[in-house]
Amino acid sequence: MTSPAEKLAESLERLKKLQDRGIIAIQSSDLTRTHRERLVKNGFLQEVIKGWYIASRQDESAGESTAWYASYWGFCAVYLNRRFGDHWCLSPEQSISLHAGNWTVPQQLLVRSPKANNQVTSLPYKTSLLDVQLSMPNKNEVEIKNGLRIFSLASALVTCPPKFFIQNPTDVRTALLLIPDASDVLDLLLSDGRSKIASRLVGAFRHIGRSQFADEIIKTMTTVGYDVREINPFAVTPIHLHFSRERSPYVNRMRIQWQEMREVIIKHFPAPVVRQKNPDKYLKAVDDAYMMDAYNSLSIEGYRVSEQLIHRVRSGVWNPDNNLDDREHIAALAARGYWLAFRAVKKSLRRVLKNVNPGKVFDEDHRDWYREMFAPCVTAGILKPADLAGYRRGPVYIRHSMHVPPDPSAVRDLMPVLSELLTQETESAVRIVLGHFFFVYIHPYMDGNGRMGRFLMNVMCAAGGYPWIIIPVEKRNQYMAALESASVVRNILPFCQFLRELVESV
Repeated sequence: MTSPAEKLAESLERLKKLQDRGIIAIQSSDLTRTHRERLVKNGFLQEVIKGWYIASRQDESAGESTAWYASYWGFCAVYLNRRFGDHWCLSPEQSISLHAGNWTVPQQLLVRSPKANNQVTSLPYKTSLLDVQLSMPNKNEVEIKNGLRIFSLASALVTCPPKFFIQNPTDVRTALLLIPDASDVLDLLLSDGRSKIASRLVGAFRHIGRSQFADEIIKTMTTVGYDVREINPFAVTPIHLHFSRERSPYVNRMRIQWQEMREVIIKHFPAPVVRQKNPDKYLKAVDDAYMMDAYNSLSIEGYRVSEQLIHRVRSGVWNPDNNLDDREHIAALAARGYWLAFRAVKKSLRRVLKNVNPGKVFDEDHRDWYREMFAPCVTAGILKPADLAGYRRGPVYIRHSMHVPPDPSAVRDLMPVLSELLTQETESAVRIVLGHFFFVYIHPYMDGNGRMGRFLMNVMCAAGGYPWIIIPVEKRNQYMAALESASVVRNILPFCQFLRELVESV
């Protein structure tokens, strides 16, 4: 007689075959009713809408959004293709965001299609899809990105409404910087005599420092008889950026956000205290804070740790035996890794306390922190030595977050620029807040990003004359919500205020 475990294994094999074919959105017809119900019951499959499912992890708690956010774009691509065939396209606004490297899950996805019936399809976790009967772009103005049909970059900029420049200036600025030549938009502007839209784009290009593009559009449109009156469509201070056209959209986006966010931080973060004249005294205070720091930082990541475990690890009496259950064993490995990484970070602290540029220190030392943090997992055979080399090689998702971290190729572009921004930054407060934020925003590693981000933050604190900051586990929800606000709606103020309160409480 087949046991329940064997039956579940058979169902999982069917699910794996679908996943091996790259299927993210699973229809009822893809699995028999028996396999489908068994997988749902055991937490390996969850229903999105009637007749459509996605795979999920058994260890996810009820109501957890991670599987949905991780599957969102792939699900929408398959669902829309099966529903509308080739006759659909995302809105120009959403197209601009995707061109700009913004893969944040939107609350509502707007889709154009001649087959649309102007209805809202409710999706999990208060997300939805709205399909509308609006004109489609010409075939040569449609691109396919990760299975999604979107407006080409030039067509999206020409078609999007004026309010999008005000509501999403970061995405539009990033998109404008990706235009290689003014002729890309001129062809579309001239074809329909779009002088009003030309006026807006002229002002937009001028706003980001591309005056040559602005002038070319004006001269060309005027030459053929159109009246172009330059209008700045943004409701924000002009930003002048001069980047190579070949640079990643993720890089331009981060540079723009850095400039936008730094002014908020300078305004709201407290001035630094007097720098410690005695580095040894500063490091002694950091040592004294270690127990509380390790307990809170590891607990924020979900490890079950105790002060006794941290003390044993720190004193060298560390030998997790085989009688420990899996969670306790993993916690012990994490505690050992944290202690090793902490020692490596202290070497970095010594350097910045001797006035070495903190951005340079981060660039040269952060890989050492990471290797030390996960060395015990290599020793235990959980990770391979190669896993400690370089940045992540696959996608990663943040639990409960609508923010989708950049793909691995983008990480390799972003990390050197993060070091560059930290090195060039003149305000200590900006290095503290944005150093932490952008590190976890990029999420360069498969694991340990939160701990690494907090280490980075505290190295910047030492360089700026601020004390070591401990983020209490009791404030985890507020901490994560502040990071989510900065990642999803580009509002850095809650995170800035959160860290300010911690600094002022020391």
